[in-house]
Amino acid sequence: MTATELAGVRAPAWRGGFGRLWTAAVVSRFGDALRTAALPLLAVHLSDDPLVVASVTACGYLPWLLFGLLGGAIADRVDQRRAMWAVDVVRGTLVACFALAVGLGHASIVVLIVLAFTLTTLQTLFDNASTALLPSLVDRAELGSANARLMTGQQLAGGLLAGPLVPLLLVAGAAVPFAADAVTYLLAAALVASLRIRLPARDPRPAGSTLRAEIAAGLRVLWQDRVLRAVCVATLLCNIGMGALIATLVLHVTRWLHAGNVEYAAAMTAFSVGSLAGGALAPWLARRTGRVGSLFLGGCVQTSALLLMGTVRHLGAVIVGMVLLGAMNLVWNVNQVTLMQQRSPDAMVGRISSAVRTASTSGGPVGALLGGAVAGGYGLNGPALLAAALFALAVISLIPGCLPDVSVVEPDDGATTAHVKP
Repeated sequence: MTATELAGVRAPAWRGGFGRLWTAAVVSRFGDALRTAALPLLAVHLSDDPLVVASVTACGYLPWLLFGLLGGAIADRVDQRRAMWAVDVVRGTLVACFALAVGLGHASIVVLIVLAFTLTTLQTLFDNASTALLPSLVDRAELGSANARLMTGQQLAGGLLAGPLVPLLLVAGAAVPFAADAVTYLLAAALVASLRIRLPARDPRPAGSTLRAEIAAGLRVLWQDRVLRAVCVATLLCNIGMGALIATLVLHVTRWLHAGNVEYAAAMTAFSVGSLAGGALAPWLARRTGRVGSLFLGGCVQTSALLLMGTVRHLGAVIVGMVLLGAMNLVWNVNQVTLMQQRSPDAMVGRISSAVRTASTSGGPVGALLGGAVAGGYGLNGPALLAAALFALAVISLIPGCLPDVSVVEPDDGATTAHVKP
């Protein structure tokens, strides 16, 4: 694939496979955001039990803990392109059937929970296959810019465009957001199926090789790579911190700051706006500080933002803090994924990405529980200060990955081997 030079950073050309993959990812994220926003609203109408309603959200985490590693191992075995479009066809069909059930008045809370669990289970294969497929579409030197464009587009579609549309779609009918989601799945499947790429040759698996053994091999490679190990631990700590903050942010804004729902919505929007800026900043920052260095710097900025939010009792502090958190969150995600793709053996990208995703996903519910306990026991600003402490620990855990004697898999972009500057 040809590349264009943008401010000294190699970026993938839009034409060809990357453009179609980007469009599929953005369209699919848009539909996911519609469904994610509509599910809790529908759950509230179907049940008055808070635990039952919360279980719908919990199903968004549980499959990653149960099947995340398995999804990565399967992604390394199969043709990732075929796996992605097949999964999207199945998901589109399931959501279309659910939309029909909602429209006919036959939806129930049990069906809602089963749908949420099934869709996330399928996502464990899709997401890991997508991560493993990208290096086959763009040159290694273009991975950073490609990931930045993918994540920025997804954030724009899911974080800013889809949310405001949900109330309007619900006016037309409770089934409409789900029907729209089904359409996006099928459109994304068609785009991915149209990709014409040649996957790298794979060594034949040893006779008698099992998924369990292959998962264990991927975990060993991850743990033995000092950089990937440090990044995985740091990402887990950050996600615990973010889980604590996001789960209690509504209390932070409405009770500790004595603001209203509009101000809470403004804080969440500030995070999305910051994320868009982070997508543009990520490749530039990696070029100057290195990928691990950009994580280190991003963690320091996020720690400072959380301290600001937890100590200054003013809405402006929350808005500024959320913008910084959003920007550095995307900087972190782009460089963490790119680093993983560049350092992982080609045949193990799916397994290693699944291990990192499973660890980081587990941080969300753990952090939410910790945040609730801290808010109840130590004050409503406590979760922000807890998150600051966890981010500081994450920064410290990155230090082994910043040492100069770390080997790298084919560093073509001049960013992976750079280190934190004194």
